[in-house]
Amino acid sequence: MSGRVTRLSALFAATLLCADGQWLNYPARGTPRSPDGKPNLSARAPRANGKPDLSGVWETQSAPPGENERLFDASLNALGDDPRDFSKYFFNVLVDFKTGESPLRPEAAESFGKQDARRDAGPGRLCLPMGLPHAELFNYSPFKIVQTTGLIVVLYEADNTHRQIYTDGRKLPVDPQPSWLGYSVGHWEGDTLVVDTAGFNDKSSLDLMGHPHSEDLRIQERFHRRDFGHLDLSVTIEDPKVYTRSFTIKVTELLIPDSDILESICSEDEKDLTHMSKH
Repeated sequence: MSGRVTRLSALFAATLLCADGQWLNYPARGTPRSPDGKPNLSARAPRANGKPDLSGVWETQSAPPGENERLFDASLNALGDDPRDFSKYFFNVLVDFKTGESPLRPEAAESFGKQDARRDAGPGRLCLPMGLPHAELFNYSPFKIVQTTGLIVVLYEADNTHRQIYTDGRKLPVDPQPSWLGYSVGHWEGDTLVVDTAGFNDKSSLDLMGHPHSEDLRIQERFHRRDFGHLDLSVTIEDPKVYTRSFTIKVTELLIPDSDILESICSEDEKDLTHMSKH
């Protein structure tokens, strides 16, 4: 276990970007406020065209105190951000499975176990995109949702990348050019936005540990804004080439009110690769 955590710590250090770069304290129009002027995050969720409006800047809710130390059998420390606060799924999307019950196929598990060097030089260290669902689980690097009629855009501060989720009724492409974030279409089931994504390349990993996926990966996300400041996110991962069955992880995204994301260029900010390659 200690070797795994050491590798996690090294990989995590390579992902640290300008995490505190949000444009702070600019009052956003339409934000409900308490008498003292502070945003009322428990107010009713806003709506647009009869559906919840998911627009806003969001970050994953912090882990309960002590959870990551218990799960990963170590005190996690890093300069800057504190990974003890991070979602457990950011580190390991399979963390909820008991020993011997992992859905990772035996052949994929064998290959995964031999890929330490590849993971240590993975997308994060090479300034390539995190992919999904990894980018949505990075507590210290928010993402911004912009909701319009027929299209929802998601902007990620971590990699300066973006997604387009089409809600105009179109279907997923039949034979897409594989891409880092895939192709996304969405529809509403009541007040929940259901997003289906496919057409991924196989270059990213699902989490910091480097759990793999193939080009057959399909992801379904369910976004439910239960009030102004809380967005419940359920992510179901299906990849029959790599996993024996689908599995689901659930997190809560917290609104960062009166804020924004900023440009973050990994190749400009990255300082770790030269030092870490010597180990």
